[in-house]
Amino acid sequence: MEVPFLDLKPQYEKMKTEIEAAIQPVLLTQQFILGPAVRDLEPAVAEYCGAKFGVGCASGSDALLLSLMALDVKQGDEVIVPAFTFFATAGAVHRLGARPVFADIDPVTFNLDPAALERAITPKTKAIIPVHLFGQCADMDGINAGAEAKGTPVIEDAAQAIGAKAKGRRAGGLATIGVLSFFPSKNLGAFGDGGMLTTNDAALAERLARLRVHGSRVKYVHEEVGFNSRLDTLQAAILLVKMRYLDQWHSGRRENAKYYTQRFTGTAVASPAEVAGNYHVFNQYTIRVKNRDEVFAHLKASGVGCDIYYPVPLHLQKCFEYLGYKVGDFPESEKAAAEVISLPIYPELPRAHQEYVAEKVLEKAR
Repeated sequence: MEVPFLDLKPQYEKMKTEIEAAIQPVLLTQQFILGPAVRDLEPAVAEYCGAKFGVGCASGSDALLLSLMALDVKQGDEVIVPAFTFFATAGAVHRLGARPVFADIDPVTFNLDPAALERAITPKTKAIIPVHLFGQCADMDGINAGAEAKGTPVIEDAAQAIGAKAKGRRAGGLATIGVLSFFPSKNLGAFGDGGMLTTNDAALAERLARLRVHGSRVKYVHEEVGFNSRLDTLQAAILLVKMRYLDQWHSGRRENAKYYTQRFTGTAVASPAEVAGNYHVFNQYTIRVKNRDEVFAHLKASGVGCDIYYPVPLHLQKCFEYLGYKVGDFPESEKAAAEVISLPIYPELPRAHQEYVAEKVLEKAR
């Protein structure tokens, strides 16, 4: 049996008529950049996340960069990020000439450990970027408490976690700025790249909107140097349609996660845990196994789509050698990188495919 890691075609088939109808006005008006659909999507996403303002941009990676620029992160500043996450979180810090300062993760959630954060803060810390990895909120109470004690702003990297909740509040509304990605594989995915920033601060929202168009509010008048990072109108029109289904898709992912967890309980497979008070949206269903490479190879040979997010923690990436970190500095991040495998979890995944995936995992896990 062949099981794709992600198959977006069934999703599209269900919405095809609605999407075609939504993009038709864009084609007729030819307003492809920051058109009406973008202006409709921004407040819709902000409200969904529990924030006052939304600012669309070209990608989640750009959203990280814009958020740091809006907080005046500059060369020589330090920004704390988890050692185990997608590269863009630290890459945005480096691009501004600032120094990524890594901190270890909570082994249960894969998210930034507030205790590790406390140890990493210095007088040079200009911002903190916790990541809601795989679709579960980080411990924002603990992280925000540590940040507030030092007067440090927090950027939520919620690229994988739109719709996730912590104590009833949604990701993207839990910090100074929230960062979202609409990459096609995300729970709310566009037909290409796209991103958004959310905030409750009107001045920050205005500055973010200015920075995404070369630092300009009035055409050809530039108050500061920004760059070109605009969410195009076609993508916004598509996302407005897909938002109608988002909570339904979360429920489907959670049902699929429940099935896997039931199958893996009492075995050598460690299933992802949902922390009490959290609502996990399972952008990825990431298991841990001691013999990860053996299980991963077996799944691939058996036709099971799967992936490793992430095989090398950030502090051990070659491009960050200059920071001086070494093996052993962040043991939980290093252990996670050696043990994780992400399994198919998309909402339309047939149960027969899930059964096959679980069977193949259990054949080798030990």
